[in-house]
Amino acid sequence: MSSPIAVEVCVDSVASAVAAQRGGAARIELCGSLIEGGITPSAGLIEMTREAVSVPLHVMIRPRGGDFCYEADEFEIMRRDIALAQRMGANGVVFGILDVNGSVDVVRTRLLVEAARPLSVTFHRAFDMTADLFRALEDVCAAGVDRILTSGGEPSSLQAQEIIAQLVRHAQGRIIVMPGGGIKPENARSLVDHTGVTEVHVGLRSAMPSPMLHRNARISMGSVEGREYQRFTVSEEQVRRLCTALATQS
Repeated sequence: MSSPIAVEVCVDSVASAVAAQRGGAARIELCGSLIEGGITPSAGLIEMTREAVSVPLHVMIRPRGGDFCYEADEFEIMRRDIALAQRMGANGVVFGILDVNGSVDVVRTRLLVEAARPLSVTFHRAFDMTADLFRALEDVCAAGVDRILTSGGEPSSLQAQEIIAQLVRHAQGRIIVMPGGGIKPENARSLVDHTGVTEVHVGLRSAMPSPMLHRNARISMGSVEGREYQRFTVSEEQVRRLCTALATQS
């Protein structure tokens, strides 16, 4: 009997975390500003999400959007945010640091891993921005990380199933390779069967209209126009469908 596939759901709100847990998620990754790919969530969001869900909670540690090559002050922010996540009851943290040449910054990654223990540590999709995925895998293993989140260096993990399968084989059980990007209820089972992964990372968000009756469509508060009156939340039903699909042996 094979072990169940762990489903990690990425969320940016308490409501989405609750929906993910109700749908059967094994773990929550909590972020702020998913429109930027996720940054460190606020202390209030961490605290309220921790109170709302009982499944393991992993907190994104990313001081800003953009690249993953950080200045000294940004690295210190990451270290302090890890300590904050520990105090607020997180079970894990998620981060990634690269150097200017697109390699994993092994020294600083190891320092953050040591600071995070005993929490679980995931190296996020900064991995996909490296110059050589297989060298990066060795570097992340050397830094003592528990898990890599990857789309195989492609926009969607579905486009890189063979690469992900190779990464799993190359890892040889030293680290968990967790695919993310484009995974849906209708394709999750085939991706797992093809790659041999034991965990998957999903978003499964749906757009929700704003309840605002008065609207000023002339102004955009953010850099992406047209988003002021649209919100996204995790679909409990989609999470449930995906978990059911993964529980069914092919």
